[in-house]
Amino acid sequence: MRLQTTLALAAAFALAGAAHADTELVIATVNNGHMIEMQKLTKYFEQANPGVKVKWVTLEEGVLRQRVTTDIATKGGQFDIMTIGMYETPIWGKKGWLQELKPDAAYDVDDLLPAMRNGLSVDGKLYAAPFYGESSMLMYRKDLADKAGVQLGDHPTWTQVKDLAAKIHDPKNGVYGICLRGKPGWGDNMAFITTLANTYGGQWFDAGWKPQLESKPWKDATNFYVDLLKNYGPPGSSANSFNEILALFNAGKCGMWVDATIAASFVSDPKQSKVADKVAFAQAPTAVTPKGANWLWAWALAIPSGSKKVPEAQKFISWATSKDYIALVGKTNGWATVPTGTRKSTYENADFLKAAKFAPAEKAAIDSANPNDSTLPKSPYVGVQFAAIPEFQAIGIAVGQQMSAALAGKTSVDAALKASQTAADREMKKAGYYK
Repeated sequence: MRLQTTLALAAAFALAGAAHADTELVIATVNNGHMIEMQKLTKYFEQANPGVKVKWVTLEEGVLRQRVTTDIATKGGQFDIMTIGMYETPIWGKKGWLQELKPDAAYDVDDLLPAMRNGLSVDGKLYAAPFYGESSMLMYRKDLADKAGVQLGDHPTWTQVKDLAAKIHDPKNGVYGICLRGKPGWGDNMAFITTLANTYGGQWFDAGWKPQLESKPWKDATNFYVDLLKNYGPPGSSANSFNEILALFNAGKCGMWVDATIAASFVSDPKQSKVADKVAFAQAPTAVTPKGANWLWAWALAIPSGSKKVPEAQKFISWATSKDYIALVGKTNGWATVPTGTRKSTYENADFLKAAKFAPAEKAAIDSANPNDSTLPKSPYVGVQFAAIPEFQAIGIAVGQQMSAALAGKTSVDAALKASQTAADREMKKAGYYK
């Protein structure tokens, strides 16, 4: 009898073990500060949801994109939740590769900032929930502008920015007028350069999907960019991306910087920045049109359509992108460290507004970015600093290399744009957009 009882108990434990294994959520994510913080706080989710265990696969951004793209395209089923962006979400949602998200009423989907919700939806259906969101804006040294006798309003023009860069550029004393991305990549230098081309009245593709890289707006924007950095930027700009410029800015070496709004929390943090008390914020500069002058991005959580654990995955995503999660981070680590750019309620929170002097400028930038209407001539694609089509990744990488070469003086702007047009044309023809 005792043996039978022992066997029965062993069987019960085995079943429990199997059930337990069934509720392990495997999440692929990017290796950045906000995501690492989420991993530390996951214990609170597990405590509230006994029987559900979370396993993290943390990857560098480029590797993450490769792994999740391969997994979802081959229906590999490695991941129950993926961290993806605004580029992938509309493409994969349309292909039926993602589960539609249907959070409950307590989640308050209407609290999501409209730009974020729209950018992660297809035909009004939400396919990814924003964990943190960003636009781009101008961060500048107010002390240097005051010394030069220049007042920048909330909506500066690129002409005003160039004039101020010339006045505050002082390389002998280690201060460069302006720092901008130059490192090649579709999400690197091309994120910035696309917004510049947009505000000059340009677009990636016309209504018939023909690339427009040799158009007047692209020529004007690229010449302006190269001249600006050659005259008033730091040496080696063609190798600089977000992290390199953040280090320069925090060391007091950049007079101005146009980049992701997420940078504002770092440059205004006295623990990280020597110039924290001297920084002011404005909207991304404009040229011919305000359309598409500032980008829009979100790192978001999504469920691949092949997942066998949709209810548990939905539960985790609802927790990690909720008002309660933001409050948990605020309480645990301080309100200046919460993931921003996702919810209206964050920008109505007195604790957050007190800790984040950049908050009004950040929200204004996000609210003004419209991925469905980001260019002066009508475009057939969705996206501000990218076109949400599968071919864009390869095109953006090729063009980014040409732009970086022009900035480094290895080729002329005209030659770089001609080579870019040829590369884009080849990809679009190959994909069957036109003959």
